[in-house]
Parts: sequence; structure tokens; C-alpha cells
Amino acid sequence: MFASLSPARRRLVIGVIALVLVGVVALVVSVVLARNTNTPIAQVDQSLPGPVLLVPGYGGSTDALEVLADRLRAEGRDATVVALPDGGTGDLMDQASTLEDAVDAALTRTGATSVDVVGYSAGGVVARIWAADLGGAEQARRIVTLGSPHHGTQVAGLAAQFLPGQCPTACQQLAPDSPVLTALNADDETPAGPEWVSIWTEVDQVVTPPTSASLDGAIDIPVQSVCADSTVDHGNLPRDPLVGAMVSAELNGDSTTQLGAGDCTGLSS
Repeated sequence: MFASLSPARRRLVIGVIALVLVGVVALVVSVVLARNTNTPIAQVDQSLPGPVLLVPGYGGSTDALEVLADRLRAEGRDATVVALPDGGTGDLMDQASTLEDAVDAALTRTGATSVDVVGYSAGGVVARIWAADLGGAEQARRIVTLGSPHHGTQVAGLAAQFLPGQCPTACQQLAPDSPVLTALNADDETPAGPEWVSIWTEVDQVVTPPTSASLDGAIDIPVQSVCADSTVDHGNLPRDPLVGAMVSAELNGDSTTQLGAGDCTGLSS
């Protein structure tokens, strides 16, 4: 092919090929650099506590969380329970968008630079979606989850399998190995930025198994590891005085901490 070209044309073709190869190499290098130079998110300033947003669980009831919110308000915190769309049974991504709007509103209203988020049950999963996919990791100082089915619950799995007509979108998404949870847990379960705490009860009969609430990278605290005789169930986690004291300790201290049996007396008094 090249032999039939004049010397001038041959040099032109070779030059064009060389430019194309340089462009390809440059493109490959830029892609590799882009993948390896992602700017890490800096940890949110822990010394400046802002408002607290409390996210309800499946069904969206705010009553139990108002008990916890009242405790935090009595301690001087600005605490708001987020009202979820579709009664808390719709798409978890839509719920995360609602949390996003509530956070933006709280920051604008208070002038704070960050928020603390407490997610109860499915609300903890909503908080994780917000942090991972909607920029929440750059706005949250601390995220505490209470009895959250981070790896799904068999209760939802059975409902999705045998009673699909009575298992709305959020129910299906909370089944073990659902596409939503698989994607959420595929990489980093606790994105950098906030400090993470997961509080849960070993006698949970809604999040099954209860260890589904364990969150990789978070401070992991079964209530019974603090007070062994606690019988708090899933529904009473936000109302329980011990759990309320644990949440306060994690939100109001200089940093989150691994609570244990030595803290039982102080937290129970």
C-alpha cells in the first residue's frame, strides 16, 4: 500500500497515523489518571454540630422518632423528623431525595455547615443512599442508624416472594440481595466524610437476622453489648431511654465512640 504512494504522500499518511496514535495514547492516559486521582472527600468538621434530621422507617410513622427528637431538643439540639413521601413505602431513592431537600432546608434555615442524621430502620438505608449517591457524605457530620436492614431483612424477602401484591416498592428493595442493596453494599458501605454508627438490638424480629444491621466501617453497637439485660425490640428502639442515651452520646461528644458494658450504668441513669 505505502509502496504505491509518492514519498510526499507517504510522509503525510505516516504523520496522520502518528497523530492518531498519540491521541489514543493521550486518551488512555487521561482515563487512567481520572480513575486514580479522584479527590477524596475530607472528613466533615466534628467540632461544629448542626441540626439533626431523623428519618423514619418503613411506613413513615414519625411518632416513635418524635420521642427521640424531643430528647435531643431538651439537650439543646435542633431536631427535625423528616416526613417521607408515599407513607414511607415508596422508592427508597425518592425518600433519599426528600432527605436531601430536608437537609438543604435545615442548613439554609440555621446557617450551619453540616447536619447529623439519625436513620431508624429503613430510614438508615435512606440515609446511606443520600450519603452515597446524593452528596450527603459532604454534608453529614455524623450518621447514626437504628436497627437498619443494611443487608436486607428476610421479612421483606418472604413478603416479596409470597405476597408481592402486599409488598410495595420499599418492601421489595429491602429484601436481601435486592438490586438497591446490592449496589449500595458493593463498594464502600460507609463513604468518607461523616462518622458512622450503627446501633441495633440482638432481639430484633423485624430486621432478620438482626446482624443485617451491622455496617462495615461503622462503630457497631448491639444494645446488649452495652446493657446485657436489655430486651428492647425493633419497634421501641427510638423510644427506649437507653438507646436514646446512646444516640445522644454519639451525637453530642467530641467524636463517636465504641460504647460497651462499662457505659451501661451511666447511660441507664
